[in-house]
Amino acid sequence: MTFFAKAFDDLSPSEVYEILKARCEVFLLEQRIICQDMDDLDYGATHFFIKDGKTVLACLRAYELKDDEDTVMIGRVLTRTHKKGMGRALVEFALDTLRNTTKRRRIAVHAQTQAEGFYEKCGFRTVSEIYMEDGVPHVTMEQFL
Repeated sequence: MTFFAKAFDDLSPSEVYEILKARCEVFLLEQRIICQDMDDLDYGATHFFIKDGKTVLACLRAYELKDDEDTVMIGRVLTRTHKKGMGRALVEFALDTLRNTTKRRRIAVHAQTQAEGFYEKCGFRTVSEIYMEDGVPHVTMEQFL
């Protein structure tokens, strides 16, 4: 397994394909979330992922908010296998990388409520009430670098 952090333009065509395939597999097929996954935020994001050979096993994206000069959002966080520690390892890799590459100090995530405990273990705290996003209950969580 190898960890990567790449800007969109630095991704190979097969990496883009594998990331989108993983997102479709987890969010659409496994979780049955119907939404426009490709929302143009990928272009300005840093893509963090774990690969085994050509297969993306876990991924997330991080992007700076234009209207909030202190915040980096992470999202599209997924692993293809669960309960193996891969998600936490990826989030920690992303947070360590962001500590060294951004001047922004706040990291936020719109977390599915069923994943709230996972993000708490990664150092996030809930800062909102429950709200619906793409038909799924979410909370906003944050931590400071």
